[in-house]
Amino acid sequence: MELSLRITLNEKLYLKNPEESILGRKIVTDGLKLINTLGFEDFTFKKLAQAIETTEATIYRYFENKHRLLVYLVNWYWTYLEYKVMIQLTNITDAKEKIKRIISALVIPASNDFSNQYIGEKEVFDLVMYEGSKSYLTRSVANNNKDQLFKPYKDLCARISLVITEVNPKYKYPHSLASTLVEMSHAQKFFRLNLPSLTDFAKDKNDKSIVAFLEHMVLETLKK
Repeated sequence: MELSLRITLNEKLYLKNPEESILGRKIVTDGLKLINTLGFEDFTFKKLAQAIETTEATIYRYFENKHRLLVYLVNWYWTYLEYKVMIQLTNITDAKEKIKRIISALVIPASNDFSNQYIGEKEVFDLVMYEGSKSYLTRSVANNNKDQLFKPYKDLCARISLVITEVNPKYKYPHSLASTLVEMSHAQKFFRLNLPSLTDFAKDKNDKSIVAFLEHMVLETLKK
């Protein structure tokens, strides 16, 4: 089943809302594809302009710089993922089952569960796995934080921490465990694909073992 989903993001991420025009959506769609193809370091607005047959100046009317575009895309994913988690936890009362569903959502992107018709879950998942940490590992992180540019990431981790507390109300570090879980879900997959000696999953053809590992880590940690 495919559901249409419109996500509203922090207005400080852009100069002109890309969702409000065909060109703006194309900048986001093709920008995502080009970053995934070239890597963030080699990606430029000049290359994007050539790819979509427009001018650099036009792209700069939407985004101040390429880092703002990256943060826009990463925030889209965190906002979308929190919504997806909310949907998957609907009518689930067992806290451990909630943890398992959260982990599955973090590790395994769906191909067509939700769509806004110009950002695909698989593509933006790959972006976050390879480039996500670059959205906040910068010297401008404090100022960006003041502008609440990381709120979607914080909101997702806060929601996960609430479920952790459901499993074990006495656990002292729910927020730390939540953010660790999110980071590990991407890091272990990245390692499996690129630095296999850092995992136990090098020979695996899918991510089921990563899911099992993260379930073990979290649920064993939360044993009362």
